[in-house]
Amino acid sequence: MCRWAAYIGAPCYLEDVVTRPDHSLIQQSIQATECKTQTNGDGVGLAWYGGKSEPGLYRDTHPAWSDPNLRSITAQVKSGLFLAHVRASTGTATSRNNCHPFAVGKWSFMHNGQVGGFETFRRRADMLIPDELYQERKGATDSEVLFLLGLTEGLNDNPKEAMQIAVGILERMSRDRGTTPHMRLGAAFSDGETLYAVRYASDERAPTVYHRASDTRHGRAVVSEPLVEAEDGWEEIPPNSFCRFQQDGSYEIEPFNALS
Repeated sequence: MCRWAAYIGAPCYLEDVVTRPDHSLIQQSIQATECKTQTNGDGVGLAWYGGKSEPGLYRDTHPAWSDPNLRSITAQVKSGLFLAHVRASTGTATSRNNCHPFAVGKWSFMHNGQVGGFETFRRRADMLIPDELYQERKGATDSEVLFLLGLTEGLNDNPKEAMQIAVGILERMSRDRGTTPHMRLGAAFSDGETLYAVRYASDERAPTVYHRASDTRHGRAVVSEPLVEAEDGWEEIPPNSFCRFQQDGSYEIEPFNALS
């Protein structure tokens, strides 16, 4: 499993989420508390939005706790919308192309979870990606396939429905050819204007997702586990939910189910 954190709101330095809190993403890469793998040392990544529609992207295979470039970037870059991720591989290689977030055009995407038995039907899943998007398939993860299938199914027009269809496709393939758990999903993604999050599972063990408004600025953090463990105000997003978070602080949480 992986750990991730996202932020939307008034611009802040990335380090305010990624490195400085007591239970920051870097600390979670060493000792996570709400996933079965305490250590998440198989890579790190950032996607942030600034003056251009496409996000800036930094990804590397170093563990977050030993990556000096990560600390330097997060101390200097300021953004009103960004995603950050530390990876624990569920079987694919530790490589830059397998590190999250993934980005295509204006979209960025990161994921925590698994598609059961993906390695047994990866080729079939890849074949569902159309030619015009397949050039964006750089790595070997189930997460990247899920993202590209979401784009295929209309992420630009209806993000919730597109992800419901994409999740449904992979869950069905796992039921037909894979293993349990068929789908566990905690994901965040963005088009540079809205931050979206999904918490879903085919069983009763959906990966955790929380959100909290900032005490000191107009903004909201969305995370796989709280950034300050003793801090009040963290709200757990219910299982099987789809969320939209806006720059003005408003948000919506709706039911989410895979579409077969």
